[in-house]
Amino acid sequence: MTEAERASTRATAVGSRGRGVFYVHTLGCQMNVHDSERIAGVLEAEGYVPATEEQVLDKDVDLIVMNTCAVRENAAERMYGTIGLWAQLKRDRPNLQIAVGGCMAQLDRRRIAERAPWVDAVFGTKNIGSLPRLLDQARMIGEPQVDVVDRLDYFPSQLPAARASRVSSWVSISIGCNNTCTFCIVPTTRGREHDRRPGDILAEIRQCVADGAKEVTLLGQNVNSFGYGIGDRYAFSKLLRACGQIEGLERVRFTSPHPAAFTDDVIAAMAGTPNVMHQLHFPLQSGSDRILRAMRRSYRSARFLDILGRIRQAMPDAQISTDIIVGFPGETEEDFDETMRVVREARFSSAFTFEYSPRPGTPAASMEQVPKDVVQNRFDRLVALQESITAQELAKFEGRDVEVMITGAAGKKDSATHRVTGRERTGTLVHIGVPQGEPMPQVGDFVTATVTHAGRHNLIADPDPARGQTYHVRH
Repeated sequence: MTEAERASTRATAVGSRGRGVFYVHTLGCQMNVHDSERIAGVLEAEGYVPATEEQVLDKDVDLIVMNTCAVRENAAERMYGTIGLWAQLKRDRPNLQIAVGGCMAQLDRRRIAERAPWVDAVFGTKNIGSLPRLLDQARMIGEPQVDVVDRLDYFPSQLPAARASRVSSWVSISIGCNNTCTFCIVPTTRGREHDRRPGDILAEIRQCVADGAKEVTLLGQNVNSFGYGIGDRYAFSKLLRACGQIEGLERVRFTSPHPAAFTDDVIAAMAGTPNVMHQLHFPLQSGSDRILRAMRRSYRSARFLDILGRIRQAMPDAQISTDIIVGFPGETEEDFDETMRVVREARFSSAFTFEYSPRPGTPAASMEQVPKDVVQNRFDRLVALQESITAQELAKFEGRDVEVMITGAAGKKDSATHRVTGRERTGTLVHIGVPQGEPMPQVGDFVTATVTHAGRHNLIADPDPARGQTYHVRH
């Protein structure tokens, strides 16, 4: 269903609840966010109506769907805690239906139904399209319905999508993972890696652009190993270059690549394709070679830093973020010092830093754990280091002109300064003050403005054209 068709469907549903008003509650990564768009698309195609913001706040809904994450232990705790709160909603509104999908559903399918019998439907990552049928069966039979398949029969991308943004679209190029990292549950919940056909991917991107998208983000558990399954190690760089030929596509991003598969041809494709942004999320996980070996990460710190150096040589403006796990089983103070050393050398723009969380069923869960107080101390030290580096890197933007794609308004509505917000080409968040007398830019517009101040995690551009500072809008 195109954006125009969805808008028409929503317009005819005004004043009507259709088959029911639904809300999707999403936990976890970008892949889950995109899966939630597919869940919403499947429901809308079956006549369900998405809840308005007011209906969500008032809990005036007929169906709540939770799309779960299983990467960290607290994600499971959050899931069960939230479902427990929803039990009271169900008691207050017996006709309310509750469904649970995603990675925890794939992993804990029977336990969810046993522990939370007020849940009507449990479905997995590989059978999103089954949800309407399960809801119908639960309504007729009066019992929870569980249908979680382990075999991939179709790509979720074949399902309709109700995209959360008009101008930015997620496009999945593969699902699953062939790696065996000892801390990770993803291969269990998502399965082995399966790639989509390049022609299908490009057709979806063209449709996104036809529906109004100006930016796409290519998604994959190991996005840059795309094509390895058929022996084409240049498939991902070819795909990036093909994206450069799509008229109207202004920006292309991708996440998350694996360092071991980040080859020179991918670097060249990024540097040489004008609409591929110089933004990269590059998961380090640890700076200690001993810990990387225990994690079964197929690179070592010297190789990681060498690849990083080649990326920056080709793209000096690249903004590179990372993931780091603190307190992996067996991590010593010397191992942690190595992580701190690599972070100092790498100078990441930002880092998603996690305290190690054991996931049942992974090899690392049975290893000797690091005491929690030790992990907390290391975590705090690493965050302080990265915050300092982030501030220094953001300060380099001051006085520079940046091009920002507007995604919405920023700040308080009653503020004297009228600001819009968006991301500049390398992904940094920018809040732009609109000069007095200028019309407010709209979502999807591109604003080139001079950065006047660097915040802790974003940039401020309050340009004064009278002082020679740039402010220009491109529709």
